[in-house]
Amino acid sequence: MRFIKLGLISVVVLMALAAAFSLVIPSTIIVSRAVDIQSYKQPVYQLVSNLNQWRNWVEGMNSNAVIIYNADSAKLGHSMVVISRRTDSTVISNWTNAGAADQLSTIRLIADSSNKVVVVQWQFVQQVKWYPWEKISSMMNDKIIGTMIEKNLATLKQVAETGRPG
Repeated sequence: MRFIKLGLISVVVLMALAAAFSLVIPSTIIVSRAVDIQSYKQPVYQLVSNLNQWRNWVEGMNSNAVIIYNADSAKLGHSMVVISRRTDSTVISNWTNAGAADQLSTIRLIADSSNKVVVVQWQFVQQVKWYPWEKISSMMNDKIIGTMIEKNLATLKQVAETGRPG
């Protein structure tokens, strides 16, 4: 009986610690990367604002698991990507994945005063619930999503500067 009581108290204490720990972790997760591209803004904008052009610079877009419906929507494996808004310097898309929290993706293009260099910033924003397991698993987003963004931005840089993928 003493061991059962100790076990129950231990489980309750561990659950309380996990819940308290999750309060320290933010509910909004932002992963962002940027790259400088030696190019004019318009050619880069054409590459990032049309999902058909993503085949040239986003890894895996030429896979059979990718279905591009039009310039604004595509299915990438288990994720549905829909471009919801464009401005002259921003492309905003929603990434929906079954069983996971939706993510908001923003690609910003910032041209310098000479218009010969454009900074491309790509960020993903995800809202997670207060559940400890969601917040703890979201801590890996920077490594997983950040690495993917870096690789794709490096390819975008090469395509925009040279006209051909790596």
